[in-house]
Amino acid sequence: MNNAKDYDCTQDVLAHRELVRQFMCGFAEMLLGRAEVHDESKLHSPEKEMFDVYRPKLDYLKHGSPEYEQALSEMGEGLAHHYRMNRHHPQHFENGIAGMTLTDVIEMFCDWCASAQAKGQRVDLAYSATRFKIAPELESIFLNTLNEIDFVNESNGVPVTYLSPASPK
Repeated sequence: MNNAKDYDCTQDVLAHRELVRQFMCGFAEMLLGRAEVHDESKLHSPEKEMFDVYRPKLDYLKHGSPEYEQALSEMGEGLAHHYRMNRHHPQHFENGIAGMTLTDVIEMFCDWCASAQAKGQRVDLAYSATRFKIAPELESIFLNTLNEIDFVNESNGVPVTYLSPASPK
């Protein structure tokens, strides 16, 4: 065993950093693959016909409102099929978010951001946390990430709707 005075951590740190890079790049590749096929099932029957009718309606309904919940109910088998075909929805799993992978959760989170952005609204994190029984720790991680996205976008002059829920006054 080397004496602590003789040890130089440089090679160990560089080797560790390379392994971390490999895992992170592999993870990024999984996410890019998901991005390429996200919601592909919406373009095919039985989902396409259902989304042709309900997508315009959903765009104007507030998440969690009685009208929104009614629309989801009316979407019936088309929506059930969508959930079965897309693992970024907690409804895909018998035990909801607890059945998801980190890749699933990131895709779900990005889906929420895209939906909010398209509506010019903030992510309704409180509604999603209640609806999907999200643990407080994960809800905090989501909030921290929304705040980070908003900060980065503002810093870079990106003209987007703020995604993070409004700060309490």
